[in-house]
Amino acid sequence: MSEHLTRINKYLSEVGYCSRRAADKLIEEGRVTVNGEFPEKGTKISPEDTVAVDGTILTKSNQQFVYLAFNKPVGIVCTTDTRVEKNNIIDYIGYHKRIFPIGRLDKPSEGLILLTDDGDIVNKILRASNHHEKEYIVTVDKPISQTFLDRMRNGIPILDTVTRECKVEKIDKLTFKIILTQGLNRQIRRMCEYLSYEVTSLKRVRIMNIELDLAVGHYRELTLTELNKLNSLLEDSSKTVQTFSKNRDKNNL
Repeated sequence: MSEHLTRINKYLSEVGYCSRRAADKLIEEGRVTVNGEFPEKGTKISPEDTVAVDGTILTKSNQQFVYLAFNKPVGIVCTTDTRVEKNNIIDYIGYHKRIFPIGRLDKPSEGLILLTDDGDIVNKILRASNHHEKEYIVTVDKPISQTFLDRMRNGIPILDTVTRECKVEKIDKLTFKIILTQGLNRQIRRMCEYLSYEVTSLKRVRIMNIELDLAVGHYRELTLTELNKLNSLLEDSSKTVQTFSKNRDKNNL
């Protein structure tokens, strides 16, 4: 039985209600109940338990998750803390449901980022051990040498580790394409800096099977085809992704 128990804060995250940290705060404020009783932080629940926030019962079974692709402009910050950052991604999009970004693109970078209210899918995409690809187009401040390409491909020592081998392809004198399977903090910029190059522009153009096809500042829902392919790619990841309904969004067929 214990293997089917889930911490209450994790459950609130998985159904897309809020982050685990926010869930702990809700519990402290006495706004969460389990079977009509106020739980403590760290309380574990079973699938049979009834969880409510402010009196509204939450369920996983009827949750209609949102999956968005967004072309983030330079200057927008990938945070859900709308009190701290004025130019945050949540206020910029202004979506009618609570969503959060899957991973980050730093403020000076642009391009594809996924947003969702499905807390269960986030770690499956982000966890480095799952080796999911993310593709970037990068421009630097001086001509790209063959040595630069080779060293970028074979690993650069940053942040007390050596970056994983990756695919790097020269596009023109100052621009290259790089495909990573990990996501260290400001990884590409740090790799270039180590080799005495400065990044002048950085755009993410693909996350796994999802490709950037939007104007800057625009978003769209993922299509059924994209979701099914994403589901297939995540099958062997560390968590199990839900099966997507064919009736979820007929406009995307």
